[in-house]
Amino acid sequence: MPSIFDIFWLFFIIVSLQPIVQKRLLDITRQRLISRIERKRKSRVILLVHRQETMGILGFPIFRYIDINDSEEVIRAINMTDPEIPIDLVLHTPGGLVLASLQIARAVRKHRGKVTVFVPHYAMSGGTLIALAADEIVMSPHAVLGPVDPQLGEYPAASIISVVNKKPVDKVEDKTLVLADIAKKAMEQLYESLKELLQDRYPENKVDELAKTLSQGIWTHDYPITFEKAKELGLHVNSDMPEEFMELMSLYPQPVRRQPSVEYIPVPRSKESRS
Repeated sequence: MPSIFDIFWLFFIIVSLQPIVQKRLLDITRQRLISRIERKRKSRVILLVHRQETMGILGFPIFRYIDINDSEEVIRAINMTDPEIPIDLVLHTPGGLVLASLQIARAVRKHRGKVTVFVPHYAMSGGTLIALAADEIVMSPHAVLGPVDPQLGEYPAASIISVVNKKPVDKVEDKTLVLADIAKKAMEQLYESLKELLQDRYPENKVDELAKTLSQGIWTHDYPITFEKAKELGLHVNSDMPEEFMELMSLYPQPVRRQPSVEYIPVPRSKESRS
């Protein structure tokens, strides 16, 4: 007959294994749903999902964001996909490194098959940069995008330039002048990158208008660009969000421990594997 000590250890082992089992079951459920969506839409589904985010008043003090690891994984998934196969990219992110976001955006831009970005809830900053490279952006009715103006540390580049322009040069610290010079370059570089991503997607005059509006800091960095505002700006957006993508997001609960932020079925996707 088992002793109380044996029962205690059995209970301890079960409790210890429960989170691992739950996570594995959740992973399997997600993979099955991703596979089902791919068969239905005849596409490659890639997810870029960041949880553990906390929103601030004028910005996003975050734990997870778009980084080089994310760009490597997304680009790897795109490279494993036949150039003619459509890609469905699901974004849920507060943004992140401009370099990593631009790497993903350029890979999206160069894919020959149609690329559709789905935004169930939000894709701010670098997430919006990636979305702009797609052929089509699908937003749920309450989803938001955001401006892509560069940030230097905790300060918006546009605000640094604005402060310097309002003061005589001899009243401005050298460090601030250096920051203003970097800020000006960052804004010009992002403006040119936006024009590159938007080229051929929109009329030439619209390309310049959108690039300036989104990169020049006319709003705070966390300004929510709603579906209605995106339409008003002239972006290629619609609100026909398939229910499967909302269901998929429900399988990404706020985690206690870290989980991969990019997920896809890690096998080559070609025309022959459509069925």
